Amino acid sequence: MARNLRHFHLRDLGKAHPFQAKGGGGQKRPSDVLDRAAHAQALLQAIDALPNTQQTDIPGVYLEVTSRPNERLKKDSLDASDLTLLRFEDGSHSGTNQERATVFATAKGIEKLRKKVDQFENENTPDRVKDGEIVPGRPKNADLVQSVAAITEAGLRALWRSPSNKFPEGRGPANWEIWLEPNEVDNFTENAPKFGLAIGEERLHFPEDVVVIAHGTPEVLGYAIRRLGGVRAMAAPTVTADFFDGMDVQEQAQWVDELLQRTEFPLHPNPGYVTLMDTGVSRAHPLIDPALAAADRHAANPAWSLDDVKGHGTQMAGLALFGDLTPNLHQANPITVVNRLESVKLLPDAGVNPHHLLGAVTRNAVNIVEQTHPRRRTFTMTTTTGEDSPHDGAPTSWSSELDQLAAGVSGAVDTPRLILVSAGNTDNFTFGAGDYLNKCDHEDNEIESPAQAWNALTIGAYTEKTLLPEGEIASPLAPFGDLSPASRTASWSSTWPLKPDIVLEGGNWASSAVPPPMRHGWLSLLSTHHNYPLRSFTFTYDTSAATALAAKGISELWSEYPQLWPETVRGLYVSSARWTPQMLSHLPAEPNKGHYATLFQRYGYGVPDLSRARRSASNALTLIVEDTITPYGLSEKTGGDIHNEMKLFTLPWPVEQLRSLGNAEVTLRVTLSTFIAPNPSEASRGSKYRYASHNLRFKLNRADENAQRFMARISKLAEQPEGPPSAEDDLWDFGSNRRDVGSLHIDQLTCRASDLARRNLVAVHPVSGWRKSKALLQGELPTFRYALIVEIDAEELQAELFSEVQTAVDALVAAQAVVAV
Repeated sequence: MARNLRHFHLRDLGKAHPFQAKGGGGQKRPSDVLDRAAHAQALLQAIDALPNTQQTDIPGVYLEVTSRPNERLKKDSLDASDLTLLRFEDGSHSGTNQERATVFATAKGIEKLRKKVDQFENENTPDRVKDGEIVPGRPKNADLVQSVAAITEAGLRALWRSPSNKFPEGRGPANWEIWLEPNEVDNFTENAPKFGLAIGEERLHFPEDVVVIAHGTPEVLGYAIRRLGGVRAMAAPTVTADFFDGMDVQEQAQWVDELLQRTEFPLHPNPGYVTLMDTGVSRAHPLIDPALAAADRHAANPAWSLDDVKGHGTQMAGLALFGDLTPNLHQANPITVVNRLESVKLLPDAGVNPHHLLGAVTRNAVNIVEQTHPRRRTFTMTTTTGEDSPHDGAPTSWSSELDQLAAGVSGAVDTPRLILVSAGNTDNFTFGAGDYLNKCDHEDNEIESPAQAWNALTIGAYTEKTLLPEGEIASPLAPFGDLSPASRTASWSSTWPLKPDIVLEGGNWASSAVPPPMRHGWLSLLSTHHNYPLRSFTFTYDTSAATALAAKGISELWSEYPQLWPETVRGLYVSSARWTPQMLSHLPAEPNKGHYATLFQRYGYGVPDLSRARRSASNALTLIVEDTITPYGLSEKTGGDIHNEMKLFTLPWPVEQLRSLGNAEVTLRVTLSTFIAPNPSEASRGSKYRYASHNLRFKLNRADENAQRFMARISKLAEQPEGPPSAEDDLWDFGSNRRDVGSLHIDQLTCRASDLARRNLVAVHPVSGWRKSKALLQGELPTFRYALIVEIDAEELQAELFSEVQTAVDALVAAQAVVAV
């Protein structure tokens, strides 16, 4: 009888109806003494007690197979088709005289094991002749079945490959190193959070394994492994930056050489560039030299040197190419670096830039870099100022210049630009006792200028680094998956953009009984040192490190889709972000729209997922529209300014597939990204409608709303942008108060698939902006670019959404080609 999954607890693992062979006492029993039928029946009972993979919808069962005393397990038979041998103990090191094997068995594997035991009980091998005498046949599969004393469902310890004393004690959450089957990585990492298990962003790649860090209780981990499979082993996490930073000069150089030998910098006709606006970058480091040409180093002031004296820019360069070096050094697989670097020194070697010239220096840096041939650049700036604080989200001269540069209305080259900026860092010496988040959320720790810029992609920091050395008296300040204590937050109202946009790894602080909390090597990232060969590695952290990591991901994404606009790449990357389980734990059990405000102010849209941004799987699809709109015009009747144009899209929905899903729920996520031209005049500082050249909104039709009624409703709403929220807001997770700010709007809703099949109209429409002025519209009417990204996620539903949409899109493209001819 199959065990009921709902009543199976972690403490049961490894104790599911074991059978022990009769006899014992440490003495090996001859096979003819063994009660054949009783032994077989006991093993069959043990197999029957295992979870039924068909009734419980699990991919297989982890088995712990124990030998009879002084018997040798037949390992080959436990590593056959549909049976995978994961771990083996010969018993010598544990002081026992029994061997133990951990095996993953699929449903077919369990049936094959059952068949072998049944054959052992009821069938013999053919008789044979030896030395002229007939030798009776033996029970089939005797070598395997006779050696087995017990078959049970394995517990977590059966997968543990580290010393037993390092297994986490108690029921509380802990970090776990999970070794995964490469083909099962996506399934495990995407679905484990649904069971409450947090999965870290870093990956270690080995020839037959991929290693991730998970965070959760033993009970949650056991349940996730049981339901998902794919786990080959577990261990205590040991990957820290401190190990490499503590080496002497020669050892560090050897590790650099080893990493360089398995790193490829492939040639590309049009590579993506991470343009670091920082303290300069040192080309002396072997890990940087292949990606940074001598001619690609510049300075905002021609009088400045090009070398990195302070070291910060070289740290950012290493992260932009490799990410955190710690996992890269630990793994053994080849590494491919597709990004290239440009460096423009934005900060002088001594002193600081005058505050009133910060915008001008940034513009000069952009102009100097763009004097070279056109490139696909991800401008990355990790310097901010506190001299504009408190600004409460309102524009400053520096943030306004950043908006102008991104929109392409400033700079020597008239082109939109993708610009990343760090959110700014907190001061650890201001932290005392109590919840660190209360300090981070305080208005004194608001995001520093120019990170409030509408068009810039603002990067905050979270952390998964919570491992400290054994015996350390301090403890990590931030829990796994929560805000890095170094990260500033947005305390302002909904008038100004949601900031930061996203968060990436920025390290953690160690907290002891006596404040303040301090940085710690084990809680830091590892990057390249500017004084190579004197030093190869250095610690790095904070929102600067997070911003460099974001630049790496965005540049790689853009290299895969080089035809996309900067507005589109920004939208795709941010739309891929999700809040971690730890972030979501700050919400009440049944959150309303207002409860999300704290999450947006701390984490933006959460942690981006590059793989999610890259792909449309068979049960998830992404539609991207790049278009222009002329939002404002002059009335022929009155001569006054009016809303001129609305864009309506009939989405090529997979109607048949959605209808077939019926009442099953699917999630729709919509992103609208545009770059506004700013107007930071004093009169504009209190109004989002007067700061931005144009403001765009998106709307989705209701399930019972045809195109005519939908357009009539949108036209009315567009004329009253500051009116009460529409009834449609009830369906969206975040709502218009949080969504309709800044120049990047993202929201999602979950509804029945059959309803979504009828919601196939999306409108992009304007509301007021400073370009909607009769005086300014007398000449040519302004036209602006925007990107619309629509994603359907059917989650676990195996609906072939993509293929149906692809057919519809191909038909549309063919029809447009006919019209064009």
